[in-house]
Amino acid sequence: MIEETGRRARSASHELRQSTGSARQTALLEMAEGLISAQATVLEANEADMAQAREEGITGALIDRLRLDEARVAAMAAGLRSVASLPDPVGRETGGWALDNGVKLHRVRVPLGVIAVIYEARPNVTADAAGLCVRSGNAVILRGSSYALGSNKAVAASIRASLSRSGLPADGVQLLEDTTRDGAKALMQATEWVDLLVPRGGPGLIAAVEADATVPTVIDGAGNCHVYVDAGADLDKALSIVLNAKVQRPGVCNSAETLLVHEAVAEKFVAEAARALMAEGVELRGDERTRELVPEISPATEADWATEYLDLIMAVRVVPDLETAIEHVRRYGTGHTEAIVTDDLAAADRFVGAVDTAVVAVNVSTRFTDGEEFGFGAEIGNSTQKLHVRGPMGLESLTSERYVLYGDGQVR
Repeated sequence: MIEETGRRARSASHELRQSTGSARQTALLEMAEGLISAQATVLEANEADMAQAREEGITGALIDRLRLDEARVAAMAAGLRSVASLPDPVGRETGGWALDNGVKLHRVRVPLGVIAVIYEARPNVTADAAGLCVRSGNAVILRGSSYALGSNKAVAASIRASLSRSGLPADGVQLLEDTTRDGAKALMQATEWVDLLVPRGGPGLIAAVEADATVPTVIDGAGNCHVYVDAGADLDKALSIVLNAKVQRPGVCNSAETLLVHEAVAEKFVAEAARALMAEGVELRGDERTRELVPEISPATEADWATEYLDLIMAVRVVPDLETAIEHVRRYGTGHTEAIVTDDLAAADRFVGAVDTAVVAVNVSTRFTDGEEFGFGAEIGNSTQKLHVRGPMGLESLTSERYVLYGDGQVR
């Protein structure tokens, strides 16, 4: 199955590579309209997936990621339109100069070829990944989880039909219906067909990719994100940022998992923040000083500092100074997003310079680490590694650069 899918994807990638930017733009607009037209079918399939997931005991964040409704389908379509409106990265010249021998050198962006995406219980990724890959001239092989198979099939069928209507190859977007571990492993090792693999999922998936993948990968890693409230923070802003970072959508990788508070403002801030968080249903786990200020919360363990909860749970620690906060982030952070709340420019600059992470935020919620929020239209993942891309991955991340030489018979 992988070989046949890969062969068809490779063939489609050649067509997409040679297609015009306007043709790919038109295809994405057609994909958006097709999704809206197929909404009833998509939602019916999603409801069946949801019912099956509930029968299997799935709750909480996973159910939230799986669920579709009219607003989320509309958001998927809007994402496709947004990506369609972005400048075409393919063929863009990023540099050029003449060599001493008269050869003219041009550096241009080109598609990667065939991209594979393995993801868990997020049917919106089916549309996002398809749109980004097609717009950037790539074919994509999608492998979602068993929980979302019906939803993914409905979304992928709509997208493939739209591609055909647009005159582009339907095989530019293919969904693997084999959701077994063996099927995932085969995709991870399809070196003849896959140019890049992007895994989007929990620690188990990432560990499997790191152990088994032989194709190039970009890891969409865990988000053990922190908000540090500094001595120089505006505490009203800090409370708003902490609540948004934890509560707005706790089951996603850019939600905050740990709150660090400078001891100079702890007495004023910790109890107020704890009351506000607990009023939103957040379970707090604190260090000794935090529990002196809010005795009713549970003690934090070493494991709590290192955990990406993806739930309404938050660890809280009072730190003596900025440097201790930085050391905590260095020890337990996953390189995703870290935030400082402060009006002290020197403290902000120190935090930004010292924290080695894909995104660092000053007086901004961690929830802004997102391709759509960054103006990318959507994202295929959020890279926590340093090569070849870092942070939210948009269109440009799905291209590479090559050199084109123009001469007049020069030899070396």
